[in-house]
Amino acid sequence: MHVTGLVVVVLIALLFDFTNGFHDSANAIASSISTRALSPRVALAVAAIFNLLGATLFSPKVAKTIGGGIIDPGKSYHLLVVLAAALLGAITWNLITWYFGLPSSSTHSLIGGLIGAGLASSTKVHWHVIVQKVVIPMVVSPLVGFVGGALVILVILWAFRKAKPKPVNQTFRRLQPIAAAFISLAHGMQDAQKTMGVIALALLAGHPGKAFEVPFWVKLSAAVAIALGTYSGGWRIIRTLGRRIIKMDPPRGFAVDVTAATVLMFAAQNASAPVSTTHVISSTVMGVGSIDGLSAVRWGVARSIVAAWILTIPAAGLVASLVYVAINPIFG
Repeated sequence: MHVTGLVVVVLIALLFDFTNGFHDSANAIASSISTRALSPRVALAVAAIFNLLGATLFSPKVAKTIGGGIIDPGKSYHLLVVLAAALLGAITWNLITWYFGLPSSSTHSLIGGLIGAGLASSTKVHWHVIVQKVVIPMVVSPLVGFVGGALVILVILWAFRKAKPKPVNQTFRRLQPIAAAFISLAHGMQDAQKTMGVIALALLAGHPGKAFEVPFWVKLSAAVAIALGTYSGGWRIIRTLGRRIIKMDPPRGFAVDVTAATVLMFAAQNASAPVSTTHVISSTVMGVGSIDGLSAVRWGVARSIVAAWILTIPAAGLVASLVYVAINPIFG
């Protein structure tokens, strides 16, 4: 029964990773498609390849935070039921927000699912880790993205203030594929590692006291799942990020990608913080647009995105808790 439960949790985790990929593919490529620096399929291929590289080449610091810090491993088989409920709650919220075209956070869907299933099952939730590694970065990272994006585009506009718009646009259109690859690398480093953390935590079930580690097969399977999800595309959210928040041109698209990727990489490798790629990129888009005046940002769309941010953790947590209540009598 334990082996069957483990296999089921791994498969659900990889399904979540796949939905994370198509839900968040907009993060890496919306600006490149919007400015026509890359065709949609080429952009998706670039994003998928560098998502895979980002997931496999870097230290799994974010995976350790997710797998070793949010909830206590607890009892062996019971842990698998909790993880299954958490993942199903996260997948459900991902699909709901994808359907409505809202770029909510897969990261916070998963964390909300873990919290909700943990509370419903009386599993110990490590609130101090959630505050330090989730709540504080959740507030700080979008602010850094907003301010950083505004500063980067200001520097670009000042540096090219005497140049004609057409050659400037051509230059940054050529640079955008590099920036798209950079942010895709950061996205793989952040988001695939979250699934790795859940699978590695599931492997601890039945092995109390065993050290937390992420085997290579876990890294590779999570990397492939998110890459396939990314390549399948998430066109509803791509339209929101690429066209509906601000009017995007190549310099602004470049500024968004480089700024957001820098924030994501720093959070992953220096703070071990599972920050939301969606939050960071959306706020960076708003920051870049704000230097043209408040009217340049479509704040109605921005308000909808912020509402999704606020709702994600409690909504995913509620769904996960209901799933746990439903499946625990069967498998618990």
